Amino acid sequence: MTLAKQILQGNSDRGLDSMPTLIAEAGVNHEGSLETAKQLIAEATEGGADVIKFQTYRADMLASRHSPAYWDTSHEPTVSQHQLFQKYDSFWKAEFESLKLYCDDCGIEFLSTPFDLESAEFLNDLMGVFKISSSDITNKPFIEHLCSFGKPLILSTGASNIEEIDTAISWINATETPVALLHCVLNYPTLEVNANLRMIKGLKKRYPDRIVGYSDHTLPADMKTLETAWLLGATILEKHFTHDKTLPGNDHYHAMDKNDLFKFRENISRLKALLGTEDKRSLPSEAPAREHARRSLVAAYDIPSGQKITADMITWKRPAHGISPSDLDNVLGRVSLQDISRDDLLVWKMFQKD
Repeated sequence: MTLAKQILQGNSDRGLDSMPTLIAEAGVNHEGSLETAKQLIAEATEGGADVIKFQTYRADMLASRHSPAYWDTSHEPTVSQHQLFQKYDSFWKAEFESLKLYCDDCGIEFLSTPFDLESAEFLNDLMGVFKISSSDITNKPFIEHLCSFGKPLILSTGASNIEEIDTAISWINATETPVALLHCVLNYPTLEVNANLRMIKGLKKRYPDRIVGYSDHTLPADMKTLETAWLLGATILEKHFTHDKTLPGNDHYHAMDKNDLFKFRENISRLKALLGTEDKRSLPSEAPAREHARRSLVAAYDIPSGQKITADMITWKRPAHGISPSDLDNVLGRVSLQDISRDDLLVWKMFQKD
């Protein structure tokens, strides 16, 4: 299912009955190489991602020359946002058109986050959904411009208070544009103690008609963060993606790679098998236990033929091949039709009918 169709359906409670939609956030990890960008697409597809997302911007339109870093400078030493963004802003309309075609060939959905009006215009022809960065949640004119395309939105909510989310949604609601919300913590990386995954439940409770997901900036580790987010109700999951986690730079060391994707998909498949169904019922695999581990009514001592049955004559033991203890009241007061030995399982043919 495409992101657009999923968001248009709204909160259809897909939940744990369906696999989550996984967005591999390649961002600018192509570092200006079309070949590397295609490698990222191919590896995200191979690893099992549903969507690959890039970022589209020009440094001059995104950040002033005096914008300070807000990332871990021990991993990315560039201290100016403008300087960092300028390193990787060479991709524009032609490059993204090429990447969209390559995504189609690979069978993965193409997505890129626009950070300005010009990129939004040409990206509109390439994708069915617009992703809004957490950094633009207070950018009313930009949000309203994206709504004008008439396509569903995905809004990340990092570093936002609930009132700011309410306000952004009010702008979106004014245009009747469907929107999904992603819980996000705007730290690169996000320490596990700061992940606050229960905020997913809070968003689901406050916006019950919206699809809620999670954009993850924690270190990949064993991919348990994304698994937990899914268990808490996040049906769209987004995480930074790279072809090489050892590369220097802000978005490589805390990103997942193809192997992490494999691990995540395997773990989710195992979890789905473990979770099973909500409808409580006896399973076919439990049939031997029902038959042999449950109990039957049993003669506590020898009972002669013609004896009226009283409670002291009966106990209950395994297996469940005789009369169930649930029918004890229907046995009491009946008359035995035969001699019954101690420890015999009681069956109906041993007694007179009512």
